[in-house]
Amino acid sequence: MYFRSVNFCGSISAALLVFALLGSPSSIKGQDTQKLAAGVKTYVNPVIAGDHPDPTLLKVGDDFYMCGSSFHFVPNLPILHSRDLIHWETIARVVPANWSDLKSGAPGAGVWQGAITYFYGSYRIYFSNGSGGGQYFSTAVSPAGPWTLPVKVKTTAETGFIGYDNSIFVDDDGTPYMIIKPGQTTNRMQQIGRDGHLTGKLINMDWVNRNKKYSWAEGPVMCKRDGWYYYLMAGDVTGGQFILRSRSLTADSSKWENLGNVFDFSKDPKNRFRSVNHMSTPWMLKDGTWWCIAQSYDAPIGNDWSGQGRQDLLLQVQWTPNGKPFVPYPSDEPLARPNLPDDGSHWCFPVSDEFATSSLNLTWHFLNKEAAGSYSLTERPGWLRLKPQGGKTHILQKEAGHDYALVTKVDIDATAANEQAGIYITSGNETEHVRLYSGYDEGKKIGFSFGKQSFNVSNTIGNIVWLKLERHNHDLSGFCSPDGVKWTAIGNVIDARDIDKTQPNYNAWVGTSDGLFAQGKQADFDLFLYKDGFAPLAIAGCNNYYGLKLSDNGVTNTGNWGWAMLGGIDIGSVARRAKSVSITAAGTAVAKVEVWIDNIGGNGKLIASIAMQATGGENKWDTFSANIKPTTGQHDVYLRIVGSAQPTILKTLKFN
Repeated sequence: MYFRSVNFCGSISAALLVFALLGSPSSIKGQDTQKLAAGVKTYVNPVIAGDHPDPTLLKVGDDFYMCGSSFHFVPNLPILHSRDLIHWETIARVVPANWSDLKSGAPGAGVWQGAITYFYGSYRIYFSNGSGGGQYFSTAVSPAGPWTLPVKVKTTAETGFIGYDNSIFVDDDGTPYMIIKPGQTTNRMQQIGRDGHLTGKLINMDWVNRNKKYSWAEGPVMCKRDGWYYYLMAGDVTGGQFILRSRSLTADSSKWENLGNVFDFSKDPKNRFRSVNHMSTPWMLKDGTWWCIAQSYDAPIGNDWSGQGRQDLLLQVQWTPNGKPFVPYPSDEPLARPNLPDDGSHWCFPVSDEFATSSLNLTWHFLNKEAAGSYSLTERPGWLRLKPQGGKTHILQKEAGHDYALVTKVDIDATAANEQAGIYITSGNETEHVRLYSGYDEGKKIGFSFGKQSFNVSNTIGNIVWLKLERHNHDLSGFCSPDGVKWTAIGNVIDARDIDKTQPNYNAWVGTSDGLFAQGKQADFDLFLYKDGFAPLAIAGCNNYYGLKLSDNGVTNTGNWGWAMLGGIDIGSVARRAKSVSITAAGTAVAKVEVWIDNIGGNGKLIASIAMQATGGENKWDTFSANIKPTTGQHDVYLRIVGSAQPTILKTLKFN
């Protein structure tokens, strides 16, 4: 079975830019270190961590929109929005969970390759209804919706099956085309009419992969630059990214030139991203630079995180003097960010939720439509009620990162075997799953389990229990509490490598999800915290950094300046607001650690300055604290080291 990305292209102005291939144009070598550290001028991939397969990218004015494959996750086709290509927010879900024409909601089925586009005055998303359900599209005035119910695409007599791996290209004159890819040896194009359906003469390019030269030649996208049409295709889910170009949209193979591979593949075994492809259409910014989104599994040799799904990377595209697009192989080191304004948005992470509204946050999803109908936000206001229909139900968000602390407050009166409710981490088809729960097993118990690793303790707290699951890389720890302040460990640390590694059948082509579940009996949840700031968080698990060296031990400055960002930290609510912040650190010199939220300078806020004293050595740890300015909610937290050129190592961060 095979799945591909579907991306699209719109009209791109044709300005010829020549970049010398001496290094990435994103390079920050030779730039002033202190100036860069004074603000956030760099980014680190992935910009969208966790499972976001087959990314497509649309630029309209100063706004960017992204979509992709959602498979069996419902509601289908989330749309993400950004103004700087780094900070993304989910603004809509196109296909409702109860859409009656969905061919199959089984794992790996559902909706494939959502391609968002704009032509003839409206936004449209084209997608495949599984492998054999045909191509559909929805329309909206705004990407935030509302979106029309999907309509099946009509074809002409010569079109044939248009399947599941298509994208949209809009030419300079505004004419839209569907890039058709329904099988391994099928590559075609056809114009789209104003009604959204196919029209005109079919451009048959089946010669592209007739001999399977490019494996699947999947996820084809097109763009236009300097009068050339560029046809870019992925080999397969982990293959290369290949390029053809022509002066005209033609079926004549002699008119297309083969330009080889886009990516210079990495030979470094420590490189996290070793299978980058399925790139979106590249777009040119006002400063003449070109950018795209591409996907990759996170799988450095010896530390496989493929189970989290295909991560999304932001990549700058260069052009050789003869017009070939080229991307130096991606790394997870700091790169110069696009020259776009920062509007104060947050990095894209799961959201904390107090369930205080009558509708779910758009980041939540379900693994099937039955679960999507088995909850209530109104039956007990301020609580989420999960209502399993004799079995198990759940509500989930996509796991993002290697270090976090999930917290919930659950109310369940478990009185019979297999009645449970709590925190849930699951693979795409639920063959691997972690549970931290309040339940019943020959008495009321609080349990923590994954496969053959299982622990439980007697529940002496009552029906309302606080639960916390901490992840530090592949190690998981479970805790319970009567008040969310004093915590008791449940059993030992659980090794989660079996859920983190490459899964059979690619984890039903999706990644790991985190969230809540109820089994055998309804349960109520008062809140869900994604990255609880009151738990110790490893600073080496940062999501962005500059001027630091990362190791399993922590982060170390490489000069007088340097910063690390941990995204999506929940600093507390009005009822329980953090009053101070502490770091565990080591070093041989006096230093200051500034704590910022949401940016350094600009629209960020300095909430604390921690005075750090010399500890007597790089392996001698101490804890340093400072009071913070009143702060609540979920934020990206920046730690900036100031004033010490000697090694200063930051290990953990914790709010108190």
